[in-house]
Amino acid sequence: MTQPCLLPSRRQILQTTSSGFGFLAFSALTTLAAEKERSPLAPKKPHFPARAKRVIFLCMRGAPSHVDTFDYKPKLNRDSGKAAKGYAKLLGSPWEFHQHGESGLPISDLFPNLAKHADDLCLINSMNTDVPNHPPATTMLHTGNFQFVRPSLGAWTLYGLGTENQSLPGFVTMAPPNGAQNYGSAFLPAIYQGTPIGKQTRNRFSQSSNRTTIHNISNNKLSRDLQRVQLDYLKTLNQQKLTRDVANPEVEGIIESFELAFRMQDEVPDVLDVSREPEAIREAYGLNKSTTSRFGSQCLAARRMAEAGVRFVQVNHGASWDHHRNLKAGMETNCGQTDKPIAALLNDLKERDMLKDTLVMWAGEFGRTPHGQSTDGRDHNNKGFSLWMAGGGVRGGLRYGSTDDYGYQAVADKVHIHDWHATILYLLGLDHERLTYRYAGRDFRLTNVSGRVVKEIVS
Repeated sequence: MTQPCLLPSRRQILQTTSSGFGFLAFSALTTLAAEKERSPLAPKKPHFPARAKRVIFLCMRGAPSHVDTFDYKPKLNRDSGKAAKGYAKLLGSPWEFHQHGESGLPISDLFPNLAKHADDLCLINSMNTDVPNHPPATTMLHTGNFQFVRPSLGAWTLYGLGTENQSLPGFVTMAPPNGAQNYGSAFLPAIYQGTPIGKQTRNRFSQSSNRTTIHNISNNKLSRDLQRVQLDYLKTLNQQKLTRDVANPEVEGIIESFELAFRMQDEVPDVLDVSREPEAIREAYGLNKSTTSRFGSQCLAARRMAEAGVRFVQVNHGASWDHHRNLKAGMETNCGQTDKPIAALLNDLKERDMLKDTLVMWAGEFGRTPHGQSTDGRDHNNKGFSLWMAGGGVRGGLRYGSTDDYGYQAVADKVHIHDWHATILYLLGLDHERLTYRYAGRDFRLTNVSGRVVKEIVS
């Protein structure tokens, strides 16, 4: 007869050795793992191997003129002043274009610093969207739909992948775009919406720098221990309601949002404090110049957040890329404020070996007409415009798609906003047709019922 094994099990050893401290540690680790698994912000596996781990979206609020920036149209310049068939009087670009990098990408003189990164850029010159008006086009850019309230691109990304740092928001938007809908989560749980970061304030560490802040992030009236007690009490009440309701995404989002806000108090101020950066880095981003300091500090903060594990960072510039008049002065001002910081961001990411898995995107809502409006302006144009992408698995030094000879509408390799969204998700390892959420009896997705992945731009 086989004698029973008298050796203690591993569980018994942990329970009895050193007064059970080993078992206590094991229990704590198990609890932490379970909590992480339950968290809706916990990292999730993509549908397939991802090329990009994170996104930095440089959103130019309004509609930058593509024929003055990234869509070179020599015929437009030759015929400037003429009334071409189907057009009002044409207006050539006031700026020259030159080829840059080994790829020879044509880029306007408005972006002398960005042009040095030509071989990293994938220019898409055949973009088109559904509407030529700002509020609906803005919503279309961010959510893929201008008719109904839908989750934003950042919210879908966070829902699909979670985030890598549980003490930071997974989706941050700086100088938020007009309307919460553009960074909201709509019917997705509220924890996936963007965390808006407000205006800059003078940095308390340096008189020559700006600091991006989240207002009311901490409760200075209560100690951290008392905040924890207060938060636990609120959590108990919310859990009771959740038990009664069985399912309530809004309450679930509130619980998670309170917990995230509590954790953020320790880490967010340090991440946003760009004064910690070496002076050479701060100077590269233009923090020492009044023209570039505001946008530069946002770009530098975006890099710090991406490095700290934030999944989706959106940096918004102004509301002034809408040049119905004063085109020359307006474009030179806007490009002068953004060119150096954007180039510094790309260079900084490359030096830290982060650009390869960080998808950087530059886009506005639509483009401008090749014909003039007033004597120095351009009207709205949703039929053809440009944007660029860099890093994160896209092919650098590529000029994809084209508009007609005057830049009025996309004619070759057209890319709709739905296609662009599908491609972004693809680079992140997500199938836009499988990333769905059940709501009101149907499965919703970012690209609605259309969208194709533009694999020609994928490296």
